[in-house]
Amino acid sequence: MERHIQMFLKRLSYVSITIGTITFILLLLKTPDTCVAPDSPPKPHLRFPKSSCDSSPRELLPLHKKNKRLWSTKTWQNKVQSFSNFFRACYQMGLLHNDSKVLCVSAGAGHEVMALNQLGVADVTGIELLDSPPLVSRADPHNLPFFDDVFDLGFSAHFAKAMFPNRFVSEMERTVRAGGVCVVVVDECGDEEVREIVDLFTNSSFLGALNVTLTGLRMTRIIMKVQHLP
Repeated sequence: MERHIQMFLKRLSYVSITIGTITFILLLLKTPDTCVAPDSPPKPHLRFPKSSCDSSPRELLPLHKKNKRLWSTKTWQNKVQSFSNFFRACYQMGLLHNDSKVLCVSAGAGHEVMALNQLGVADVTGIELLDSPPLVSRADPHNLPFFDDVFDLGFSAHFAKAMFPNRFVSEMERTVRAGGVCVVVVDECGDEEVREIVDLFTNSSFLGALNVTLTGLRMTRIIMKVQHLP
């Protein structure tokens, strides 16, 4: 009797395994319900793919179209306008002219470069660790790829993020001619913090510091006149 029961259980196991295997194969071969059939009409409401067969390749926009889309946003335009207002003050102080050669260090996406161009400054160079063509080229702010005394004005709105502040400042001074200026903008700070930054400029004299608003933030503008002291 026990022998018959064992044989019955073995047969039942084989049948279960066979049924499970067939079911698994059918599931693999079955098209998912979320997959869009080739002959089905497009669904405008379907924004994100629900499966691998519902996805479609994204359109690859050329650079000029990407830039046009970015530069047309309100956020971009507001930041450029803020930098334009900032540099107008430099015009009024006689630190900046249309024929000035300007270097923007750690220029990010290039808001300040565009602002200067729109104001009429034709010779503007923006550099950053990651390039953002055509406004910003790739270069290390701590090792600028320029000769000495090339620029009339060096500017940075991201000096506070420098990994090596001494080297950052030294490179700005090196590439700005004697009589030119270095302008840095940092988070709003007091006299003691300003003095610490000024002391980094070993080849420049302090012209002044002023609390300003830039891109909606309270900042402190520090201006140094390059002298290239021995």
